[in-house]
Amino acid sequence: MASKKRVLVTGASGTVASQLLPALRERYDLVLLDTRDTDRDGHPVEGVTVADVSDRDRRKYEGYFEGADAVVHLAYVHTNGANVDKYLIERGNVDTAYNVYRAAFDAGVPRVVFASSCHAADWYTGLLETREMEVLSPDVAPLSEQFYGWSKATYEHLGFVFASGSLGRKMGVVLVRIGTPNDGKITNNRSANGLKTYLGSYISPRDLAQLFVKSIETPNIDNDSGVPWLVVYGISNNTRAYWSLTNTRAVLGYEPEDDSESKFANVVQDVILNAGGEERAGRLGARSGE
Repeated sequence: MASKKRVLVTGASGTVASQLLPALRERYDLVLLDTRDTDRDGHPVEGVTVADVSDRDRRKYEGYFEGADAVVHLAYVHTNGANVDKYLIERGNVDTAYNVYRAAFDAGVPRVVFASSCHAADWYTGLLETREMEVLSPDVAPLSEQFYGWSKATYEHLGFVFASGSLGRKMGVVLVRIGTPNDGKITNNRSANGLKTYLGSYISPRDLAQLFVKSIETPNIDNDSGVPWLVVYGISNNTRAYWSLTNTRAVLGYEPEDDSESKFANVVQDVILNAGGEERAGRLGARSGE
């Protein structure tokens, strides 16, 4: 029997990790890192080692990367307040991303999978809402209206540097632009157009787990230029989807099992259809007064 892959996960006590870990624990030999060993509610997270990958002194944690078959980077420092004040903290998140890329690169890790975000290209949201753009592909240049999205777009370009071979070897990099992995944003939303946005961007826990497993295990992610660098959107098979899953399916073999339209059918009925009739139930369809 083949031995399990060794996978290091940063941000292992966070919200996204809580949805991934059940599936990852079954499949891999995990090394879990975070700055705390409890979740947001104060409950212990089994197996977490307290380590801060934002520290510039990589000697404090680089040993954990040795022997890893893959690294999944979920760690992130959240920010509050006005967008205009968030640059320095988001730059810190970019520096943390560099630390993880560098520690993985130095340890000879063949594949890293980073949690990017739909906000890496959130400038296009307005075009999607007005139907000037029907579907957004990850091939479109990432443009964001906020420093959070800027940091995620920078993760992506930084990953290309490590994947390109210019540093001495090509390290495989997959960047998952995660949509909405939060049922509460749908069930608690009472704005018709806001709900449509969440329905289009939703990803269920099992689809999220499948996507990360395939991001870890797909043997060949080379682009047409032979660079093992891939940016994909992470959503379920949503009826109201406005982000493209074409390359997610073609390269990773991703086959999402859930559709927010059916999973949250009662909410769709209560909020969207009752907001003004079935004719207003389109994907984002920004109509007058909506």
